Parts: sequence; C-alpha cells; structure tokens
Amino acid sequence: MSNTLTQARDGLSRINAIHLLTFSMLLILPATSGAQQLPPIAEQMAKTYGLDSFGQIEAIRYTWDAELPGVKIYRRWEWSPKTDTVSYEGKDKQGNPVKASYQRSQLSSQSDAIKNEIDPAFVNDQYWLLLPLHVVWDGPTVTDEGMHKLPLGDASAERVVVKYPSEGGYQPGDTWELYLGADKRIVELAYHRGGSNPPIVIATWADYKKAGPLLFSTEHRGTRDGKPLRISFLDVSVKVTGSENWINAQ
Repeated sequence: MSNTLTQARDGLSRINAIHLLTFSMLLILPATSGAQQLPPIAEQMAKTYGLDSFGQIEAIRYTWDAELPGVKIYRRWEWSPKTDTVSYEGKDKQGNPVKASYQRSQLSSQSDAIKNEIDPAFVNDQYWLLLPLHVVWDGPTVTDEGMHKLPLGDASAERVVVKYPSEGGYQPGDTWELYLGADKRIVELAYHRGGSNPPIVIATWADYKKAGPLLFSTEHRGTRDGKPLRISFLDVSVKVTGSENWINAQ
C-alpha cells in the first residue's frame, strides 16, 4: 500500500478539485453535543435520519460520484464510526488505483497523501452523507427561521440555519441553510463557505433511501458558483451490531 500511496501523492489533484464543491469543516465524531440549545426542529430532523439508532451502526459503506463541468470524481469509502477507521478506494489523475486504510486517531503518523488529500476528501464526502446528524453532534448555532421560498423552486419549506463558530474548521464561520419539508427531511440546501454571501453551493436533497435504521439522500443536483453540480451516493449500505451482513439502501 505504501508504494501505491507514494505513486498517488502527486496525482490526487482530482480529489483536491472536488473539495471546491462543498463543505470543509473538520469531522466531529458522534459524541455529546455542544452547549448550544437546539430548536426542536433540528432534533426532529436528526431523528428522522436515524440519530437515535446510530449507536447500532458498526460500519457504513458508500461511493461518492460527483460531477462539475470538466471534473468527474468517483471514490469509495468504508467507515467504522466506533473505531473511526476509514478505508478508501479511488484513482489518481493517471487512472491508477489508489487504496488506503487508516485510523483517524492516528492521522498524524500517516503519509502526506492520507493527511493532506485522502482524509480531507473523506470529511467532505461524509458531511454530505450525514449532515443532518452533524447538526446535533457538532454543537453549532442553529436557528429556525420559519417558512421561506426554496432557493431552486417556487415552493416553500421551513428554513433552518446552521452556523459554525468563527474559530476551528478549515473554513471558520461555515453556514448552511437547510430547507425542510413537513416530514422533516431536507429538500434543498444552500451552503455559505466561511459565511460567504451569496451561497457558493445550492443543491437539492432527493432520491431518499433507507439502509438499516439510517435514512440517506442519495442524489444532489444544483449549482456551484453558478455552474451545474451533481453529487450521487451509490452502493450505500450499513452493517449493524450483531450482524456480519451488509444492509443495502433501498
């Protein structure tokens, strides 16, 4: 594996490119949430996505498939949240396969490719997959702003604004506007990197599927800096405590 990572070190610009799409906060694992008092809708949303059952999850497996004009990314992950172990499969810009497996608690001792390229890509992709749960896990400031028009459509939904602090993370002050339907599922999202205005990413949350106790949005379409954006999650599955079988999202 070390030879593969050495080869990939200068060829992971494909991973860097996709970071321009999306979130860039440091990953905070499931734990006691911060001191911020959450509005009821935030906890209702997180529970809709499986918050109360997350302790049953032994592993999550998924493929990130994303496309911007001129940029296509395909990378596969397996994450074991209880040990914070990550396995990665992808390709470098020459099309050569890249594989890595590491514990995030030992990140400082990993190769530069893992520390500077692969793990940031994992954080990015995992936030897209589990953002509703991070709203409770991370302890950001959350406000319920009532009904507003959707960024990409004529309908309205309840807008929940999630703002991270001005210190910490790759981009301090990151802010999301989450637009929730009556079922407490995210319908659309607007992302402000570092509190930027207007948002740099606007995207739908659609094609919902359930794997075990968790609910996932597997299709996101919208714009990044006004250019078409598509992010799909393929082959999503989970493994729960007491079973060696993977449960496919459907």
